[in-house]
Amino acid sequence: MTAITRTLEQQKEEFKQKKLLASPIAGLIAWSAVAVSGLFFPDKITVWVLFIATGSIVYLAMGISKFTGEDYLDKNKPKNTFDTLFFFTVTQAILVYSIAIPFFIENYTSLPLTVGILTGLMWVPLSWIIDHWVGLFHAITRTISILALWYLFPTHRFVSIPLAIVVIYAASIFILVNRNSKR
Repeated sequence: MTAITRTLEQQKEEFKQKKLLASPIAGLIAWSAVAVSGLFFPDKITVWVLFIATGSIVYLAMGISKFTGEDYLDKNKPKNTFDTLFFFTVTQAILVYSIAIPFFIENYTSLPLTVGILTGLMWVPLSWIIDHWVGLFHAITRTISILALWYLFPTHRFVSIPLAIVVIYAASIFILVNRNSKR
């Protein structure tokens, strides 16, 4: 039995048909946990919640993907180059902690700014992959909002920034759910 070879364009079309909800739902949950921690606990605890919650997004998404029908770990699905590219963007997001950690050591309140912006950048290539503006909307709105909140609410950075990220995730999830309804 020979494997059917699909072109990159065919694989891109397959990827575009995916729901793409598991990862944003995981991000929404993780950043919600950070916001709740910021509301009720001291910053020293919230720092750890931020590191653990955002570092767990990929694992949480793997579990959620079973419920959204995406099942990231399904070995029976045909390989898709764009799945691989997406996981490379996840790796890129994890590697940016090498920027966030030194700034965190100098000023612990930099953490929501650096992690919030740097991990949001993985949405940019998603826009190209799925030929839809949602990734650019997410990354640009997230960056501008985080930067503005950083300056506007310096004593509430562990609440205002995570809450903004949660709202942007909610909007992005809504957009993703409805993006194929116009096709």
